[in-house]
Amino acid sequence: MAIAGQDSRPSSFSFALLHPRYALNWLGLSILWLLVTLLPWRAQMLFGRALGRLSMRVLKSRVKIARRNLELAFPEWDEAERERILTANFESVGCAVFETGMAWFWPDWRMRAITRMEGTEHVDAAVANNQGMLLLSAHFLTLELNARQFGLYRPGVGVYRPNTNPVLEYAQVEGRCRSNKYLVDRLNIKGMLKALRQGDALWYAPDHDYGSHASVFVPFFAVEQAATITGTATLARVKNTVTLPCFTIREKNGYRLLIQAPMANFPIGDDEADAIATNQVIEAAIRLAPEQYMWLHRRFKTTPPEVAYRY
Repeated sequence: MAIAGQDSRPSSFSFALLHPRYALNWLGLSILWLLVTLLPWRAQMLFGRALGRLSMRVLKSRVKIARRNLELAFPEWDEAERERILTANFESVGCAVFETGMAWFWPDWRMRAITRMEGTEHVDAAVANNQGMLLLSAHFLTLELNARQFGLYRPGVGVYRPNTNPVLEYAQVEGRCRSNKYLVDRLNIKGMLKALRQGDALWYAPDHDYGSHASVFVPFFAVEQAATITGTATLARVKNTVTLPCFTIREKNGYRLLIQAPMANFPIGDDEADAIATNQVIEAAIRLAPEQYMWLHRRFKTTPPEVAYRY
């Protein structure tokens, strides 16, 4: 298991992972491996949508959170439209289970077959200029695919939260490093800075509500004071680093890996202005496929003293 503050790379298998208490973990991973290996992609998406609809009956508290997020983010939508997106969002949750298996277990050739890359010229330009690349991403439900697909073009470094379960941590690190170099604990700022200074591509998603520490309250969708971390600008200030927005969107026949042009005039050194710029980029990406974003997280739970977005 990874220790907070350290890097994680694919490691050799340990027989300690075969302890009986991990039997259900291995069973679940084995079933997932069989399903994503044997079933064609369209069948996986069909079963995923069905699984997502079923999850709405089980994860009622998450349904409530997602519905509230949509109310706060999109007050201009009528209730029927928000409910339509809510249902599609949970269908996407089910698809994400299979997409995690694809990202972790599929060989490169099969992953390439369903991936359409757009904007790779921005990566080429950064490499030619020996620049580090801060990949500004977000918690789309396709996030496991995002880093895997980018790594098919240019292996990079991922930022993640280690799992306390050693079997799931082993699977997570092995899977995420199939086409990438290694993972950095989200608490390991020095490790992130080192990756950028070495000219690597660093995957980073600052869109969740991580509390008031190192955050500012700035607009995100219709919420005027959304807690937003300032770490994006901190990393972007590393010498010779460009910030490339990078997202994976599920489409009818596969996925589009969208790599956008470097953010211009970023950062400018003003925490609020830089956080606003970051949120605007992420918001624009989410609007491309709002049903594919992770609305299950209480995005607006941290508020200034005079504001309260109740869940």
